[in-house]
Amino acid sequence: MFIPTLIKTQKSILVILFALFYGSLSIAQTSGLSGISQERLSRLDAVMQEYINQDQLSGSAIYISQHGKPVYHKSFGMRDKELEDPMEKDDIFRIASQTKAITSVGIMILQERGQLLINDAVGKYLPEFMQTTVAETNPEGGYKIVPAKRKITIRDLLTHTSGIGYGNGTAVAQWKEAGMYGYYFSDRDEPIRETIKKIAALPQDAHPGEQYVYGYSVDILGALIEVVSGQPLNQFLSENILKPLKMNDTYFYLPQNKKDRLATVYSMRGKTIELAANPGKNEGISHIGQGHYLDGPRKSYSGGAGMVSTAEDYGRFLEMTLNGGNLEGVHILGPKTIELMIQNHIGDIPVFGRQGLGFGLGFQIVKNLGDFGQPSSVGEYGWGGAYHSVYWVDPTEQLVVVYLTQLVPAGNEIDDHGKLRALIYQAIIKEDQ
Repeated sequence: MFIPTLIKTQKSILVILFALFYGSLSIAQTSGLSGISQERLSRLDAVMQEYINQDQLSGSAIYISQHGKPVYHKSFGMRDKELEDPMEKDDIFRIASQTKAITSVGIMILQERGQLLINDAVGKYLPEFMQTTVAETNPEGGYKIVPAKRKITIRDLLTHTSGIGYGNGTAVAQWKEAGMYGYYFSDRDEPIRETIKKIAALPQDAHPGEQYVYGYSVDILGALIEVVSGQPLNQFLSENILKPLKMNDTYFYLPQNKKDRLATVYSMRGKTIELAANPGKNEGISHIGQGHYLDGPRKSYSGGAGMVSTAEDYGRFLEMTLNGGNLEGVHILGPKTIELMIQNHIGDIPVFGRQGLGFGLGFQIVKNLGDFGQPSSVGEYGWGGAYHSVYWVDPTEQLVVVYLTQLVPAGNEIDDHGKLRALIYQAIIKEDQ
């Protein structure tokens, strides 16, 4: 008994001394597969700070974990440039479409409880969707409105193949006249259920299941959750996801006592940024500005784009998915449900015309690394938000990445997302390196 124990102890001491000597192995390297070199990962610091120095970003927060343990959590720049208020790593950001993944998990919770099936017709729960229409372009110009070829299913909404856009499709004039244009709902003085009824009455952009059309699909899922659960969306998500995961800074509308932590929104003008317009000014769209997350009507819970959160809060949510639906002993979903969510459900339908990508039940999926053309792993899933945020989960490397900033529109001049990805993956080392 004594000799094997001694050998094991000596081996452990040698491993610790090796790590201390080289100073490059992360505490997250516990799987025997890969780890993060802190020395190499520190290259991120100067690169992210340069975007601040060049006035391309006001500030940002980054959270990275591997094998379930944080390996990088830092902030850069200013929460508010005009006030010279430094960004803190626990500051709160508008996460826009990152809300979609949380709402999608809410739908899967209801399936696990036997309250719905994702292959059900949406109209079973929201009757106005039992029969929808589509605006088809005429070869000679204009368009005609025809009945949809089939009913929209819940799975169509989860995968953005419902044919429902953000109001900028073929029948854009009708959508604008109905007041349905763009993702921003926080200024609406009506419950989400009433807004969704307007969407159902308008001609959609494509027939269900035929195209990837990014739009109000997940907002419809939010209304569906309210009907099926009998609870307001904010209450359902809080009780079943946010509170159990200790996501204590994630909301639809921010409490007044946390307003000083809400990061200010900026817009790219040319190659540098300026303070985004106030609601109703400049472009006249409230999301191009500071929005109604503090002082709005607080009636519309947008399951597609309405939440605010922190980098660590959202990282905890993603850790739950990476860990098969469980975090720190709290079970949100079963592992087979998570497995289903992170498969490609749309075949070869292109996602925004980009190569190498599919879409699951709430997440973009990397299905071909060469076509994707960036450092990653097959099976990576993630998405981002309108305020220039991005996140992903790499199950192969057991990696979670959350990058938050507040920049809308971001334009085409800034390449921070690509460099973030490159600098994270270059820091991954194998045990024998």
